[in-house]
Amino acid sequence: MELEFPAWPRYGDEERTGLIRALEQGQWWRIAGSEVDAFEAEFAEYHGAAHALAVTTGTHALELGLEVLGARCGTEVIVPAFTFISSSQAAQRLGATVIPVDVDPDTYCLDPAAVEAAIGPKTRVIMPVHMGGQFADMDALAKLSADSGVPLLQDAAHAHGGRWQGKRVGELGSMAAFSFQNGKLMTAGEGGAVLFEDREQYEEAFLRHSCGRPRDDRGYFHATSGSNFRVTEFTAAMLRAQLTRLGEQIDLRERRWPVLSAALAEVPGVVPQSRDGRCDRNPHYMAMFRIPGITEQRRAEVVAALVEHGIPAFVAFRAIYRTRAFWETGAPETTPEQIARACPNSEALSTDCVWLHHRVLLGTEQQMRDIASILAGLL
Repeated sequence: MELEFPAWPRYGDEERTGLIRALEQGQWWRIAGSEVDAFEAEFAEYHGAAHALAVTTGTHALELGLEVLGARCGTEVIVPAFTFISSSQAAQRLGATVIPVDVDPDTYCLDPAAVEAAIGPKTRVIMPVHMGGQFADMDALAKLSADSGVPLLQDAAHAHGGRWQGKRVGELGSMAAFSFQNGKLMTAGEGGAVLFEDREQYEEAFLRHSCGRPRDDRGYFHATSGSNFRVTEFTAAMLRAQLTRLGEQIDLRERRWPVLSAALAEVPGVVPQSRDGRCDRNPHYMAMFRIPGITEQRRAEVVAALVEHGIPAFVAFRAIYRTRAFWETGAPETTPEQIARACPNSEALSTDCVWLHHRVLLGTEQQMRDIASILAGLL
């Protein structure tokens, strides 16, 4: 059996119209054009934030947010041990030391108890990652943040349009960073954004994303250090169109995941990612499940077989401390084995977790059952 799912990215006349609109305005740079400004306003409103700043990538969004929050050499940033490497590298490239902590074995999100144990005098930022669209425990983490005085920076690269207890990402009291990379829930090939509640933080971020140069500068009086994280008018035009169909796609994925999850749970040895009921709108960037006890080699074979059946399957992220990149700069004074002993859930997920691209959840109900049937035949 070979399944065929909707292609990704999805696009149509809305994107064509937007690109032509950006082209014909005659100004393709964000400082002179109108598309980026319009997208930022629309994205901020959609997520309940006061301000949004569009940037070149999701990694740059994290780096910029961390920089505004004061992550520097001599500070520490707490991140999940189980996440994509950008979560740590954004901090490490600023000179901060990354402290990986364990995740919940069911939701795959940051464990608040592990965070509390890791907070120290050098801790500058706590970075919860909303894994696959399932929100981290924002109630417990917000309390930890308030009690410790350490701000949160949400890595919301998987969480466009999500909600936690009725609150959108921008309404949760902390900055949030998004990605628009090609596989994400909305995309222009690459891109990112940061949400802000605080006007001063937004203005500082604007300066830093534009080489420290104020909007009205004519004398090259750069006010801060920074880099060029500006996006083009074409990127913003694409993202404005993508945003218009995001809600409908989330609605469909929310209907399909319970069907797929229930079918997967009936396969012996398969455990789907669980859902915290407080996450009352999960955009489902990934359809994730575990096969406890499987070896890495066998998992790779299962994933390859799923792909042969037309299912866009992938092995899950490797724990960040199990990569060479993590140890190049900004690593704690410890060893991979010491971190692994403190992060048993992340260690296991690195071996036994599989994820399916969210386009599978745009398929039919029967296809959800077919996925489980194919997987059962492989195990």
